[in-house]
Amino acid sequence: MCGIVGVLGERVSTEGTGLFDVVRGMTDTLRHRGPDDGDLWLDERAGIALGHRRLSIVDLSVEGRQPMISGCGRYVTTFNGEIYNFPDLRSELSARGHSFRGGSDTEVMLAAFTQWGVVPALERLNGMFAFAVWDRERRILHLARDRLGEKPLYYGRIGGTFAFASELKALRALPGFHASVDRDALAMMLRNRYIPSPRSIYQGIAKLPPGTHLTVASRGLDPQPVKYWSAVEVAARGLDEPLQVDAEAAVEMIDGLLRDAVKLRMTADVPLGAFLSGGVDSSIVAALMQAQSTSPIRTFTVGLADAGYDESADARAVAHHLGTDHAEVRVSPREALDVIPRLPAMFDEPFCDSSQVPTFLVSRFARRQVTVALSGDGGDELFGGYNRYAWLASVWRRIGWLPPALRRGVGTALRSVSPGAWESMFRAAGGTLPRRIRVRTPGDKIHKLADVLTMPDAQAAYGTLMSHWKDPAGVVLGAREPAQQLTLDGFDDITQQMMLLDAVTYLPDDILTKVDRASMSVGLEVRVPLLDHRVFEFAWRLPSAMKIRDQEGKWLLRRVLERYVPRQMTDRAKMGFGIPLAEWLRGPLRDWAESLLDPTRLRAEGYLDPTQVRDAWTIHLSGRRNLHPLLWDVLVFQSWLESVERREPIHV
Repeated sequence: MCGIVGVLGERVSTEGTGLFDVVRGMTDTLRHRGPDDGDLWLDERAGIALGHRRLSIVDLSVEGRQPMISGCGRYVTTFNGEIYNFPDLRSELSARGHSFRGGSDTEVMLAAFTQWGVVPALERLNGMFAFAVWDRERRILHLARDRLGEKPLYYGRIGGTFAFASELKALRALPGFHASVDRDALAMMLRNRYIPSPRSIYQGIAKLPPGTHLTVASRGLDPQPVKYWSAVEVAARGLDEPLQVDAEAAVEMIDGLLRDAVKLRMTADVPLGAFLSGGVDSSIVAALMQAQSTSPIRTFTVGLADAGYDESADARAVAHHLGTDHAEVRVSPREALDVIPRLPAMFDEPFCDSSQVPTFLVSRFARRQVTVALSGDGGDELFGGYNRYAWLASVWRRIGWLPPALRRGVGTALRSVSPGAWESMFRAAGGTLPRRIRVRTPGDKIHKLADVLTMPDAQAAYGTLMSHWKDPAGVVLGAREPAQQLTLDGFDDITQQMMLLDAVTYLPDDILTKVDRASMSVGLEVRVPLLDHRVFEFAWRLPSAMKIRDQEGKWLLRRVLERYVPRQMTDRAKMGFGIPLAEWLRGPLRDWAESLLDPTRLRAEGYLDPTQVRDAWTIHLSGRRNLHPLLWDVLVFQSWLESVERREPIHV
């Protein structure tokens, strides 16, 4: 796991600054991603320079150092990530006559490029990665990113120079960087709480989408990403070729597949462990690690002071049953609050999933003992774990057949009553209501239902259900929100649509972004076994009933976990990995928020409509509604903007 940078072009240097110094300055900004070593490779005649910061995981010797040149001398790479199947590839390549001087996966990857070519070799790699490889013979630069988007890669042209990096802070260090805020991307962020690929917060700077590669010549038109693996195509193929097996056989198959995925990710020349929350996904990863280890594995949990957000007792019980070497840290509200000022430097662009705070805290804690940690991310998107899947599918079955005009009328009627008024009616009804419809914040949930009712189809209904600001282009001055480009023709089942939408948007741009930046800010590598592409392909061949059954998500994963952990230990309501943000904004964060949301300041900056922002703030402070998701989006942007304008240090 590392940080990579590079430039290609004739106008790289500035007065008094050579190519070497330019790229060294970019590379130094990523020291947190690779604290163990750093090096550069350049060819000034070709106008190419590659930089690398190394977090040593496999082959700790100098033979694993990067940038690395292939044995044949043709290819030079700077590589971030891990190729988990490199031992098998090495054996195959050795049989074809390749020799190896060290034991790194990078050297094997370069030999694969030599043997099969860069793009064909991509299809053979099982791993998480973002890399650049310079073809010295053809003078072409290749960029590529792993199938599901575990590792990041940004790129763009800056002053005529093509540049790329693992994080935006490295591009900002390039002389001549003066990119403007992309207001359309900002509007997308207010809706989604993240900026979807391929956009970034800056005009002219893009994220390389998952499962794509890019070919860049020193001159010519701007390149376009090309898919080498498509989640949508894999899902469609899986539905066309479903598994014809019973539940018992499916449990056996996924158990073996997950066991192998976990085993591959346990290869390291440094200490490793696992995050453990006590939920299904993290518990199954820890269980499969322990089942294949000759000694207790290390597991890590962060406990929060607020009982509503604390999973430490559940994690402790699972760890005790499995016999892991468990470590737990209790975090005070003050310690959690102290993370917030670090977020702009940690994420580089506005990123508004507040679970970024506990993710950083557990990463920092684990890094004191290990260099690699396995996590359970991906189970919800692949196996139907989010509560919203079952809820919306149930609602749409009941109302989807109604004429759109009638649905819109009912939705409008429901929205005509304020959330506060709905909650007053529910309180007045008290114990006369059935237990199953007694919920917290019923007014907000009724308004969500009203939004769903007004949508023309299931995909649009899910989009509005996942939205924060409903009209973000009306909040961001001068913005036009781009239309949703992903179409899911042929995916008729609403649950399939929701899971696939999440897998190609929310998973890489929210969940995996959060995990990468939070963990790499402290030099910790996180590996995600459930996102082995073979697991993804298997999951999409399963019938829906093996994912969600009787309103219970992850049905098949739960059956696998029961082989290792008693069901009662993990059979609990799903708990998000969050913080009590609604209360904090009315309490310890109030002064900080008030400063960032000052209407005079908002008008002077010229990005956000002060009236809408202040209305949301006033309503939240009154306690009538909890609008912290909307406000956190704005506050994160304001905090990021402040850090950029003050030119605060870009190191985390």
